[in-house]
Amino acid sequence: MALYEYSAYDSQGKKCRGVVEAQSQKAASRKLKGQGVFPTRLEATRTAVGPAQRTFFRRVSAVQLGVATRQLATVLAAGMPLDEALAVVSGQQNLGELGSALTRIRDDVLQGSAFHVALNVHSNIFPALYTNMVQVGEASGTLDKVLLQLAEYLDEQARFSAQMKTALTYPILMFLVGSGVLFFLMSFVVPKVTRMLEDLDQALPLPTMILMSVSGFLSHYWWLLLALLVVLFWILRRFSLSASGRFWFDQNKYRLPLFGALALQSATARFARTTATLLHSGVPLLTALQIVQNLLGNNYLQRALETVRERVTEGAGLAEPLYDVAVFPPMLSQMAAVGERSGELEGMLFKVAEIYEHQVESRLNSLMALIEPLMILVMGAAVGFIVLAVLLPIFQASQGMG
Repeated sequence: MALYEYSAYDSQGKKCRGVVEAQSQKAASRKLKGQGVFPTRLEATRTAVGPAQRTFFRRVSAVQLGVATRQLATVLAAGMPLDEALAVVSGQQNLGELGSALTRIRDDVLQGSAFHVALNVHSNIFPALYTNMVQVGEASGTLDKVLLQLAEYLDEQARFSAQMKTALTYPILMFLVGSGVLFFLMSFVVPKVTRMLEDLDQALPLPTMILMSVSGFLSHYWWLLLALLVVLFWILRRFSLSASGRFWFDQNKYRLPLFGALALQSATARFARTTATLLHSGVPLLTALQIVQNLLGNNYLQRALETVRERVTEGAGLAEPLYDVAVFPPMLSQMAAVGERSGELEGMLFKVAEIYEHQVESRLNSLMALIEPLMILVMGAAVGFIVLAVLLPIFQASQGMG
């Protein structure tokens, strides 16, 4: 199914515009005429379930969208019509692009467009997860409850993402600052000191000779090192943009020491929570798998989930294909099997998400607690080596004079 934006005249001769969902442009035109709407412009926009977006949201944060969604759910639950609820939420300050999008969505709804179809026009803000859950909510008459589920999901995802960013910020910043300080010392400070040491006219200790060699290379050929780094980055970038390169990077990121298992657990938690949220709102399993497959943004996992979806299409459950692809941790398929036997699949997936989110948080805190003193130790050792290499020949010279 595709979406078509239209400008038209209704049966009373009034101008109108909106969005219609149909298999083709001709089908869209027939559908509109059947509704007494005669289009003057009809253009394709986006497919109802489009290709994966590399990022979950582009210019609207999950926090901002979650707050707006919760507000919309609250006013709808109070009995306010959808168009008025959209007007109230879009009128909030500091919404920026989200506010403008909600205003345009309200206009489309007033023109007769379904809410989920109007949302789909702005798929850079509202992903397939959002629009499909809204569609289910509209069909079942539980839109306010579905929006509340979405708000809780977005809040949880934002909290989890913020925890990871906070934990990683300090060590990354420390590494960059420490590396910059060492580069400055080796390139600009040490060469001046080593010229003084050469004037001592004596055999220099091995640490001093090593320091002078490294410092000399950095001070004279730093541009070559920079050029090599740029070329290496360009080569890796080109390779990562190719289909095989992208798959290789996406697959091997989960094989990295320490952080590979952490990344896989994080992806597992996201898969479980998103799938559970969709199933809980009434989205069919096959549709849920397709949505999650696109949202994960990893070719390796997407290929595995495509295999899982094909098996489910053939009549298998979820647990057995998840186990057979051997990509996710075994607990995921085991808990899914328990959920399928008990009829509580979404409940078990929620529990899996909570378990792995807790594991990621705990493991990340443990890694950061280990990395921070390790980085301090490494930086201290580097500075200590520089000081030792500088002081050794001075100490030898003073002993010779004594």
